[in-house]
Amino acid sequence: MLNLSEYAARPRLLADYLPWAALVAPGVVLNKDGAFQTTFRYRGPDLESSTEPELIAVMARVNNALRRFGSGWALFFEASREEAGDYPSSDFPDPVSWLVDEERGVTAEEGGARFESAYYLTLLWLPPPDTNARAEKALIERPERPSGAGWRDRLLVFRQQAERTFDLLSSALSEIAPLSDEETLTYLHACISSRRHKIGAPEIPVFLDAILADEPFTGGLEPRIGDAHLRVLTILGFPGSTVPGLLDELNRQGFAYRWSTRFIAMDKAEAEKVLGRKRRHWFSKRKSVAAVLRETMFQEPSAL
Repeated sequence: MLNLSEYAARPRLLADYLPWAALVAPGVVLNKDGAFQTTFRYRGPDLESSTEPELIAVMARVNNALRRFGSGWALFFEASREEAGDYPSSDFPDPVSWLVDEERGVTAEEGGARFESAYYLTLLWLPPPDTNARAEKALIERPERPSGAGWRDRLLVFRQQAERTFDLLSSALSEIAPLSDEETLTYLHACISSRRHKIGAPEIPVFLDAILADEPFTGGLEPRIGDAHLRVLTILGFPGSTVPGLLDELNRQGFAYRWSTRFIAMDKAEAEKVLGRKRRHWFSKRKSVAAVLRETMFQEPSAL
């Protein structure tokens, strides 16, 4: 008799919770909810040699490039600090340069654990639902397009916006480059696994969730990925004003870490709607049902 328990509707594996579905363009991942995402590797100015006005100027240029995003977009920033390997060996044409490199290698080995930092920016765009497209089609007459052109048009819009963002950030950051298919899969695999190795793009790049999840995840009070223990800290609020490089002190500590920050963009109209909805709940217990309905219909606060 066929065992249907493995096809249970309740997700049981880590792959069931991962959003990645397929590679649909160079470095572009299609998620299960229809969103597109692509990742850049970047590096900012040197914090040791840059002055505070220089860092503020770079921050302003980066902010000018990223504030263009509206509803449907999300930005994921990540700093990954991992233990570096052994000091690399090389060949030298003369004994003097070889001796200099040997002394440098001994100094590096005596310094204890060494770490390398990598920085990533992921752009994610969730296209508007199909109901919006059907409503537009009912109101606006356009030439018939071939079947399947809808998602290709959305992919083109996403890639154009990603390229525009890359051009703007290239003039502000010292290094930035989009990840290839192999680099994208390697980066995503490193986010969910304690094993560090390169991932090649399969011939048919679909079911990425099952391909990348190679270790089990254990929850509870002592979460683990495989045999690696996780300790997660969440910052509930950021200060209203700060200085560049405030968290650079983390790079001076003797441990590996991953720092992730997500920013969900909103159009001005949608942001005002969200704020208005929150304000309507203020003093809600002091308002009658009629007052609440009046506020909802006329979008104006009632007198308390």
